Amino acid sequence: MAAGPPPPLEPSPLPVFSDEGFGDKFLRKTRENPLVPLGCLCTVGVLTYGLISFKRGNTRRSQLMMRARILAQGFTFAALLGGMVVTAMKSRK
Repeated sequence: MAAGPPPPLEPSPLPVFSDEGFGDKFLRKTRENPLVPLGCLCTVGVLTYGLISFKRGNTRRSQLMMRARILAQGFTFAALLGGMVVTAMKSRK
């Protein structure tokens, strides 16, 4: 089997964002994957409500909210991975 040398690998050009500030980048990333910020807001909301319940002494509701927080974090992580997969598939085309 006489195979020649493999073809040279040429890196794909990276997109250039000229002087993009924090707000512009945040809006662009939110448009690319809107479920991640939504999941983060849900996680923070459930965590805050759980901590308030804990402070008020409602341990049953506090435990329920901490479990809900884990679900919200799982949703956020799944949205992040899904966005990465979609971005990788777009770059292959």
